[in-house]
Amino acid sequence: MELKTKIHAEDGQQDLVITRDFDVPRALLFTAYTDPEIIAQWMGTRVLKLESKRHGSWQFETTDAQGNVVFRAGGVIHEFIPDQKITRTFEMENTPFGPQLEFLEFEALPNDTSRLRMHIVYRSVAQRNQQLQLPFAKGLNMAHNRLEDVVRPLK
Repeated sequence: MELKTKIHAEDGQQDLVITRDFDVPRALLFTAYTDPEIIAQWMGTRVLKLESKRHGSWQFETTDAQGNVVFRAGGVIHEFIPDQKITRTFEMENTPFGPQLEFLEFEALPNDTSRLRMHIVYRSVAQRNQQLQLPFAKGLNMAHNRLEDVVRPLK
């Protein structure tokens, strides 16, 4: 099956461009990235902190059935323009990956659909390539599929 979330990675570059079209209006797509309850549903994680504003910070955490933390990530929001743009840092704890810079742009398309464009900048080409060795594309596509399933009924 073809993945709906597209990842473009040029050789020798330390960034990725990710695009995905969603069958939901732009405002609803933006809400899926800024509402803690909706984020928890589509990401399957707890939102420990989410200050959706310029200079705000965020932290998400996932635990296993025994309550052990298996994933924790956080960062700082540098730019926040409602329904249009979020610029933030992203850093996973206890991994070899360093912080990355993410530019998320939300575009309205015809017929109440929308597009998410993510430009992610890594510290190095090696770090970006290491990320791509993981099932990153498949996982991101699965998460975006869940996002659409969660927010589509809210249209």
